[in-house]
Amino acid sequence: MTATAQPAGPEPGSGPAGSGSGSGEPIATARTDPRGRVELPPGVVPDDSRFANADLLPVPVARRRWTTYNFAALWVGMAHNIPSWLLASGLVTLGMDWKQAVLTIALANVIVLFPMLLTGHAGPKYGIPFPVLARASFGLRGANLPALIRAAVACAWFGIQTWIGGQGIFVLLGKIFGGWAEASKVGGQPWTLWLCFVLFWALELAIIYRGMDTLRRFENWAAPFVIVGALVLLGWITVKAGGLGPLLDQPSELGWGADFWPVFFPSLMGMIAFWATLSLNIPDFTRFGAGQRAQIWGQSLGLPTTMTLFALLSVFVTSGSQAVYGAAVWDPVELAAKTDNVFGLLFALVTVLIATISVNIAANVVSPAYDLANLAPKLINFRTGALITGVVGVVIMPWKLTATPELYIFTWLGLVGGLLGTVAGILIADYWIIRRTVLDLADLYRPGGRYWYRNGWNPRAVLAFAVGGVLAVGGSHSAPGKGPFPEDGLIPFLKPLADYGWAVGLVVSLVLYVALMLPRQAGRAAV
Repeated sequence: MTATAQPAGPEPGSGPAGSGSGSGEPIATARTDPRGRVELPPGVVPDDSRFANADLLPVPVARRRWTTYNFAALWVGMAHNIPSWLLASGLVTLGMDWKQAVLTIALANVIVLFPMLLTGHAGPKYGIPFPVLARASFGLRGANLPALIRAAVACAWFGIQTWIGGQGIFVLLGKIFGGWAEASKVGGQPWTLWLCFVLFWALELAIIYRGMDTLRRFENWAAPFVIVGALVLLGWITVKAGGLGPLLDQPSELGWGADFWPVFFPSLMGMIAFWATLSLNIPDFTRFGAGQRAQIWGQSLGLPTTMTLFALLSVFVTSGSQAVYGAAVWDPVELAAKTDNVFGLLFALVTVLIATISVNIAANVVSPAYDLANLAPKLINFRTGALITGVVGVVIMPWKLTATPELYIFTWLGLVGGLLGTVAGILIADYWIIRRTVLDLADLYRPGGRYWYRNGWNPRAVLAFAVGGVLAVGGSHSAPGKGPFPEDGLIPFLKPLADYGWAVGLVVSLVLYVALMLPRQAGRAAV
């Protein structure tokens, strides 16, 4: 290790750089190794700091050991899940043919990969999670704004995935034991379905409660297992159908003309929004990376290729089901339940369990656990945050969010994508354009330093977020009787932007943040 001083000089309006209370103490040094990974010496951040706990502090370099395979396996494990499988069906329901649906999914995942790699860079370099990275742009206190938005989205996703996983267990166990679907109903659903939901929920929280190393080991073997499960399903239906069936020959209801594009662009934004949450909080995982090469190659090999392959698998399997049963069966659980082979049902049950746990824990529990810990580090640690996530994920009633493709793709994913794209634009602008990837690691944890701004808030970031967010989601609209928004949009003149919410939010907030911050940087340089 070589000792490297962090950049000196306070930001205007902040206390002395590197000091915890404006006392004029000399700036602390951080150690940088030959691979560019930075860590803090012990004791730089006081144990009683109200902005730090063991889960938020930088990961020591010695513990940053995730490899390319670990990151690729993480993405394979997260991408291979029931909602991912059903994405193509949602697009086909909207009128696309299978080629248009797969193209939309593939393009969306290539696009979302870029902000993911940009925000992920801070992880291996500084060992910090997303809410701590957000302190550089929003301020030590202001970072709670994007963190809580991200946490709310993740809690909702956790509930959605848990409900879908619980449904899968319910269907398959019902096929094995019989009579489950005829059980007495509670809240409009059989009590046996609620039991599967609760048991699955408890299993997920039990795994994440053991920590990130347990998650890494789980993802390492879960990823290949789920791939094998999907290929087995493809092989079974292909043999049963004697081919892949007529679905592959079905023409698009939209064509490639004027009817296609009004569906394509909001669908593209919805597919981007499917992983937009991870484009923000990917530092929560890359902070454990052995270096930039591991996270760049791991994510590039893992995300777009896996999602495209999974979309193709879902189309091929569904095409075979159409040939066998006379109607397309898009839900892999419903399809697996059609077999009378007990071993096949048990294998499908285990595959559904592993696939759903794999994505839900990694994508939707890890990050809100850090986000909630950032809100009150002395009261909430990683494990407590995970438990809170689990409770909120039930309270939001996820069964309602997945009721229709319009509500799921346009309303839920579109609205979420617009807000998260706005945050991503600010993070990328701050880290890459304003800071040039250079952060004062110690000042991310103590008041009075360069990221204190105005009492812990950066008004420029808040303004950029507000403007970008309004432009991104202000025109949100629903077809008559199809959703919660007015037909003409919340703000009618913004309705044309609503179909491009993620892109609008990202670009507007990025440009506005840079425009607001550059004069500040120039003033600082002149001091």
